[in-house]
Amino acid sequence: MLNCNRVYPSVTLNVLWQVYNPQIRANSQVLRAISKHQADMRTQRVNSHLPGRSFHLFRFHFLKFKGVMEENLSHLVLLLKRLDIADMGQCKFLDRPAPEALMQALEDLDYLAALDDDGNLSEVGIIMSELPLEPSLAKALIAACEYDCVDEVLTIAAMLTAPSCFVTAEPSREEAAVAHWRPLMHTEGDHMTLINIYNAFLERTYTRAGNSPVTDEAWCTTNFLSHAALRLAAVIRAQLLEVMQRIELPVSLPAFGCQDNCTNIKRALISGFFLKVAHDVDGSGNYLLLTHRHVAHLHPFSSYLCRQPRPDPPGWVLYHEFTVSRDNCVRIASEVHPEMLVELAPQYFLGNLPSSDGKELLMEGVCRSVCSMKTKPQTGSKRWKKPT
Repeated sequence: MLNCNRVYPSVTLNVLWQVYNPQIRANSQVLRAISKHQADMRTQRVNSHLPGRSFHLFRFHFLKFKGVMEENLSHLVLLLKRLDIADMGQCKFLDRPAPEALMQALEDLDYLAALDDDGNLSEVGIIMSELPLEPSLAKALIAACEYDCVDEVLTIAAMLTAPSCFVTAEPSREEAAVAHWRPLMHTEGDHMTLINIYNAFLERTYTRAGNSPVTDEAWCTTNFLSHAALRLAAVIRAQLLEVMQRIELPVSLPAFGCQDNCTNIKRALISGFFLKVAHDVDGSGNYLLLTHRHVAHLHPFSSYLCRQPRPDPPGWVLYHEFTVSRDNCVRIASEVHPEMLVELAPQYFLGNLPSSDGKELLMEGVCRSVCSMKTKPQTGSKRWKKPT
């Protein structure tokens, strides 16, 4: 860096980038040089003291990386389908994504019942395209209409769309952070914990005379929670609720707390995230991901690892995100039962899932409960159908 008549050398450090890998349906952490935008930020910091210039040398191939080429394209393909652009091969992208990324996006949308036999949007796909969410979350929210748990799944969708509400504490304060999070953790898993945190945040919201609602930022700071992330989640939730009311989707009343409601929430989540399921292979917390057979662990701040006394690791979990990194952790995981997976996504678990040890264990779990499922009376919520 040049500043007046002085030269300050600045090492171009490598940083971790999140790159989506369509073959394993997961993000990978890749070590890469800083971007042009980050280099410009360094220039601005130099110029904030004295006028100067900065010079950055990059190889040409660093300029070729584009966001659309390194992200999950399911939402983009859903949008293009809604715009009646059926042939992705003929679409003139400014930066053409890899063919396998487009194929994986189409395959995921087909699994979610967003496409019909001709490759066009189905009725479910049209509704999914109206919701400003990733397709899996949109499908879970639509399924929540069937199970009378829309209020709770709206909260989960908003919390997962907003940045993480957990503040990363220094190593010396991690124990204190976990101690503050522990009363908010739910026994049914991390998705329910997000609802607890959001509801506790709303309880600390008050209204001044003639003004808009004000939240208690000090409470967030004390509990190692991000006030900005929770406020954004509240805004996202309100916007999602407006969209659902506009397209005339039913919104159920809050019923969080009873066991039937938690079961229905899991059913709705499975409807959208059945591709993200893992099972404990040895009873010690080593989880094999069914779709691509990676071994992962629960996040250190998962409710299953932070509660006291610590419960046994759940046999089967549904997770929101998996990143290939040094730790290989699944983030936001909740326990599910094998029979629920086969019941809600039979086309995948009985047909498309390749033969493996995980599939055999899944079938064993289903066989153990199939007799009780046949004799048990149907007490589920009424099914919702799109109004004509």
